[in-house]
Amino acid sequence: MQLIDTHVHINFDVFKSDLEALKSRWEEQGVVQLVHSCVEPQEFDQISVIADKFPEVSFAVGLHPLEAQKWTTQLGQEIETRAKSDSRVVAIGETGLDFYKAENQEQQKTAFWEQLAIAQRLNKPVIIHCRDATEGLVEVIRQFQQERGSVSGVMHCWAGTPDQTRACLDLGFYISFSGIVTFKNAKSVQESAKIVPNDRLLIETDCPFLAPVPNRGKRNEPSYVRYVAEAVATLRNTPLETLAKTTTENARQLFFLPTIPEPVVS
Repeated sequence: MQLIDTHVHINFDVFKSDLEALKSRWEEQGVVQLVHSCVEPQEFDQISVIADKFPEVSFAVGLHPLEAQKWTTQLGQEIETRAKSDSRVVAIGETGLDFYKAENQEQQKTAFWEQLAIAQRLNKPVIIHCRDATEGLVEVIRQFQQERGSVSGVMHCWAGTPDQTRACLDLGFYISFSGIVTFKNAKSVQESAKIVPNDRLLIETDCPFLAPVPNRGKRNEPSYVRYVAEAVATLRNTPLETLAKTTTENARQLFFLPTIPEPVVS
């Protein structure tokens, strides 16, 4: 059984001392590929070094909405240049909107729009962060698609209601579930996990954040994506192996990842 963790941040300092042990654990759980997200372009070199060390890691480059105050035309050019410079860059992001605490909504929308444009020019998907901003985010994407044409991507670490989920699906986006789906009180997210079509479903950890049950409250890591897979499989009343195959194929489809042959059992 193969799994793909479609959203990690293993460049963070909390992983600095045990990356090799981390790799051993994700391999033990069948994680064969990882997509490393990016908070700001300055992380690019650091993430690139991790991908040098672990060939199963592909990555993104972009600016997180909570860093949108840093957005300039020059920064956009840097994101595009860096995305072109390395074939392991499979997405733009994470970008999106986060209105939970921020007051710079228009600034966020500008940075988001421009990163959608970069992704479209490079024919890469966007990794979208959305917190307390679904209505505004759907509006921006819909306007972009009407004015500029199609753009693909994933709503990462999804925590939306079923109605919000349908709105994002209507735009053509994939939906990725994280450890939140394992939380006892996350009923709305669990209902959303039941309605996503098979060909739009992804799983992730968003590590080091949001560790799934039974490790909630601890540092999250890629090996824990199996708990997410198990929870989503249960919610959808489908075998774990089927869920794993579906989400792995979807990740490869969206991010243009290579197929990893299953090991031959003698």
